[in-house]
Amino acid sequence: MGGTVGPVPDADDERVLRVSRTCAIPLAELEWRFSGAGGPGGQHANTANTRAEVRFDVASSPSLGPRQRARLLERLGPVVRVVAADERSQARNRAIALDRLRERLAGALRRERPRRPTRPSRVAVERRLEQKRRQSQKKRLRREPPPGW
Repeated sequence: MGGTVGPVPDADDERVLRVSRTCAIPLAELEWRFSGAGGPGGQHANTANTRAEVRFDVASSPSLGPRQRARLLERLGPVVRVVAADERSQARNRAIALDRLRERLAGALRRERPRRPTRPSRVAVERRLEQKRRQSQKKRLRREPPPGW
C-alpha cells in the first residue's frame, strides 16, 4: 500500500476514521449532510432529518499518500459519497454511514494478488489420457461389428 505523508494519527483517537493499517482520515475532512428520510414514520419522519450523507473528497485530501490517492481516484473517482437512512436515529445513521465509507475505501485500497498460472502434474495428465482411452474403448465396443465378422 502507499505510504502516508506525515505522522499517522493514533487508532485510539476518536476524531479519525481508521480505514486500514496505513490509512487514517481525520473526521474534519468529511462533509456531512442531513435530510429527511423517505418512507413511513409519521410525524417523526416528517420533522427529523435522520438521513445521513457523508462525502469524502479524495482528490484534495492531505491525509492520503500519493499511491493511495491514485488507487482511490482510479477505483472510486474524485469524491466518494455514502448515504444511510436505515434507522430512525440520526446518530445511528451517522455510524452506519461511517462504517460504509470505511468498507468502501478499504475495499478500493486492497490490492489483488496476481494470479499465477499453474500446470497440471504429469500424473494428472496421464490419468486424464488413460480415462479418455477407457471411454473410447467402451464406445468402440458398443459399435456394430463391421460386415463379414
